[in-house]
Amino acid sequence: MTRVVLAPDSFKGTITAADAAAALAEGWASVDPDADFVHRPMADGGEGTVAAFEAAVPGARRMPVTVDGPAGRRIDASWLLLPGDAAAPNGTAVVDLASTSGIELLDELRPWDADTTGFGQAIAAALDHGVSRLVVGIGSSASTDGGTGMLSALGARFLDVHGHPVARGARGLADIVTVDLGALRAAPEVRVLTDVTNPLIGARGAAAVFGPQKGLDSVDDITTADAGLARLAALLDLDPTTAGTGAAGGTGAALVAWGATLASGAAEVAALIGLEEAVRGADVVITGEGSYDGQSGDGKVPSFLAGIASSAGAAAMLAAGRITDDADTALFTASASLTALAGSSDAALREPARWLREAGAALARTTGR
Repeated sequence: MTRVVLAPDSFKGTITAADAAAALAEGWASVDPDADFVHRPMADGGEGTVAAFEAAVPGARRMPVTVDGPAGRRIDASWLLLPGDAAAPNGTAVVDLASTSGIELLDELRPWDADTTGFGQAIAAALDHGVSRLVVGIGSSASTDGGTGMLSALGARFLDVHGHPVARGARGLADIVTVDLGALRAAPEVRVLTDVTNPLIGARGAAAVFGPQKGLDSVDDITTADAGLARLAALLDLDPTTAGTGAAGGTGAALVAWGATLASGAAEVAALIGLEEAVRGADVVITGEGSYDGQSGDGKVPSFLAGIASSAGAAAMLAAGRITDDADTALFTASASLTALAGSSDAALREPARWLREAGAALARTTGR
């Protein structure tokens, strides 16, 4: 009997990690019906982080919350309550930025006005519940507000020269003269899941690297936002060169200022869902993501899973929406591209579950079963 561990990330905007794992299992079973499947849907701090914990941790409960989305419109979201343990007797809250302040929640990009208020409101709701520990994922951000929206929702005040609150989003950064943290809520133990190691400012900073995908589309825009983030760092007495502070438009920096610890998203999720134990004794580990490219080898879920599989003596396999020419597939004994199987990226995007089933079957055939 083949023991197959299914640990894909979500395929951003098309299918959740849990549903991707289920489709891969169906496909594999069509070729190898006696296989034993272990589902461990993964995440690295971005979209799907809450779902990954929910699928893997017995007793996890979704806690609904209504927050201000990245454009200020009220949206329904949730955070996840994990059962208490010796380290966190009142439970652990898992909150992800993607579902509260994420770019997928925008109808159109709002580079200057989108912010992280909703993320902070969800964190505040978890604190009101009395949790002992927070695990927060900060991928898929819609804004470059330096986390000011999040901190404001937790009690901080960002004031202009007249003592008035500045505008929300990146727009207000240049006007901040005073930061009042007197009413900022105390942080419990907070672990921040991110796959980003960029500093807050500079050529590799939040505005320069991630700003364009959020609508900062000119050199002047990037320079203005970068200067605003530098100003914020100075007011928070934060070193803007610290690795990871540029994550989520500078939300990484705001969390560090609050007292949080930055951590590798994939590694933290893996530890908390018991991935290494699941892989121990497995014959095959299948992972994947929407786009496997040249950046996927640096802390992303697929490369991390390949390392776990190698250590356990299991064959690592990859299923991805697309596999680019610069991607390092040497980490895997077999790989399958949904785009190649479907004949086009549009076809793959329309029916991701169908083509993941095809990918699962194709990967099973490579074993000769």
